[in-house]
Order: sequence, then structure tokens, then C-alpha cells
Amino acid sequence: MTAETQLPQATGSCCSPSGSCHDSAGTDAAPAGVTTTYQVTGMTCGHCEGAVSEEISAIEGVTSVKAVASTGQVTVVSGAALDDEAVRAAVDEAGYELAGRA
Repeated sequence: MTAETQLPQATGSCCSPSGSCHDSAGTDAAPAGVTTTYQVTGMTCGHCEGAVSEEISAIEGVTSVKAVASTGQVTVVSGAALDDEAVRAAVDEAGYELAGRA
């Protein structure tokens, strides 16, 4: 290649500030916000997890929901603290019962 056809060499990476595609900074971190874990009764399978997650995800400010049927725990991340009654109503709408915070 001549100097006229050489491509400029990249000086960094779009993957991370350190220039490494394997830099784990921020990739394993929990989502930002308020994290609350609730105990929900009646979940027995993946369908249950999905139903509860879908209803809770519809609450304004919720950014992440992880429901685990085997433990009955639902972990919710939101931009601000949620009203427990809003969570209870969402869980009820899904057909399950909110026992309270875990």
C-alpha cells in the first residue's frame, strides 16, 4: 500500500473508554436505580414469571423485573421507590398474590 491508500489506524475502541472490547467495567454492574425484592405466592413456572414480570414492567418508572418461580422472589429495579400498592395491584392483575417485601 502506498501512503495515499493507507487507511488511518484507529486510536481507540468504541467498546470501552480503555480501548478494550473485553473491559468489563459497567457490563456486570446492576442496573442503576432503586432495587426492591418482593415475595410473590403462587408462581410455579416460567409462564408465571412472565405474567408477573409483564404486569410489573407496566408500572411507570420500572426499568427491570426478574421473577423467579422457584423462590417466589421478584426483583424490581426502578428509577425511584415504587408504591407497594401499585406493585400489589400489578401482581394481582397477573393472578398472583404479593406477600410483601422479601
